Amino acid sequence: MNQAQLIEAITTQAGQDGQSVSKADVTRVLVALTGVVHAQLKAGEEVTLPGVGKLKIKDKAAKTGRNPKTGAEIQIPAKRVPAFTAVKALKDAVA
Repeated sequence: MNQAQLIEAITTQAGQDGQSVSKADVTRVLVALTGVVHAQLKAGEEVTLPGVGKLKIKDKAAKTGRNPKTGAEIQIPAKRVPAFTAVKALKDAVA
């Protein structure tokens, strides 16, 4: 599902209860959500998306790797990566 399909699905789902929700409103919410998630993760905070899961930052230690072309050892620097953990309800829904 791409962004346009997601916006369409949310607009349709939200409109089922008789309320009118425009695609522009959904787009603004998604843009705002993205900004909030980026800012919170950059600050090292966790973000919980109710009914979906939790996003957080994991620190990965530096390690030694190997260049697959030459076989030479290389040093891979430490880094911070985003990690997602799904809630039990989501795991059960897709099982």
